[in-house]
Amino acid sequence: MNRQIRLLSLVLLALFALSAVVQAGANSRIKDVAKVQGVRANQLVGYGLVVGLTGTGDSNKILQTLQSTASMMKTFGVTISAAQLQSKNVAAVMVTAQLPPFLKPGDTIDINVASMGDAKSLQGGVLIQTPLRGANGQTYAVAQGPVSIGGFAAGGGGSSQQKNFLTVGTTPNGAMVEREVPMQMADNGMVRLALNQPDFTTASRIADAVNRRFGGIANAKDPGTVEMYVPGEYGGNAVGFIAAMEDIYITTDAAAKVVINERTGTVVMGSNVSIDQVAVAQGGLSVKIAKDTTVSQPNPFSNGNTAVTSNTNVTVDEPKANVLVLPSTSNVGDVVNALNAIGATPRDIIAILQAMKAAGALHADLQII
Repeated sequence: MNRQIRLLSLVLLALFALSAVVQAGANSRIKDVAKVQGVRANQLVGYGLVVGLTGTGDSNKILQTLQSTASMMKTFGVTISAAQLQSKNVAAVMVTAQLPPFLKPGDTIDINVASMGDAKSLQGGVLIQTPLRGANGQTYAVAQGPVSIGGFAAGGGGSSQQKNFLTVGTTPNGAMVEREVPMQMADNGMVRLALNQPDFTTASRIADAVNRRFGGIANAKDPGTVEMYVPGEYGGNAVGFIAAMEDIYITTDAAAKVVINERTGTVVMGSNVSIDQVAVAQGGLSVKIAKDTTVSQPNPFSNGNTAVTSNTNVTVDEPKANVLVLPSTSNVGDVVNALNAIGATPRDIIAILQAMKAAGALHADLQII
């Protein structure tokens, strides 16, 4: 008896642990569904020149390339007019980059380089030192280095092969940060979270979870913002509080949605999609028109003429439609199983879902991409 009791206890404990794991797996950390306001990346852009091209640069028709090359040479003490430049080894480019938060001067970031003239390829080119500016016009990084296009172009005898775009390239760690962007995590002791997907329920659950952990410090201001004060135990340590707060697990919520990609026939439905009881008929009508020609020859020595006649055959095939009553359900698996039961293809399912939405039986946002 004692052995059976111990065995039963172990089974119940295992089931409880499995339930806890499943429960935790269905939840999300706050850091996965929201971010701290004021902590953001910044976009940088610059104009520069790529040199060292083997005749694949901008032609002499691109005036900005000629003027930029002449201006660059002037800074090195070489005076030459734009009209005197005939080289096709230079290309004018736009340089873009994303400056992540909290990077310090001396750190490096990746850059993207794209031709803005009529250059044929940037392969083998080197970007000359290019300042990268933010929206406020200040320089935050300087870019320079070889450009990698990740492809090639080769041709001869009337045939050619090309891989990737030859006028767009990247330079890993090609820009060095020169100025730090100030970030404000806490404003007068208050931290604000911005939800990645604004939702009333999720915002309220975040505030409740934080209050259970740290006391009444959080408030859901709107579906996309949760405000909270840094508790006294974390005074002067906003980073520590944010790290502890972001590690809290919550159960997220979202509006019911069905996403349809008509090009590929892909249908993705959320777990909270529900339908009312509805009858669905699925079948197809096939009409086939065939045309053939008959040649009739006259009897020998009858002085008759050859006759050519055309015959048209029309065949209509209307298979029996499958009719199925879908019961009212809140389980997306039941919806899929019911549609599969009538042999619906992905494109049939798309048409059925659109018709169900029009009939008011599908309670979800139908989004076509």
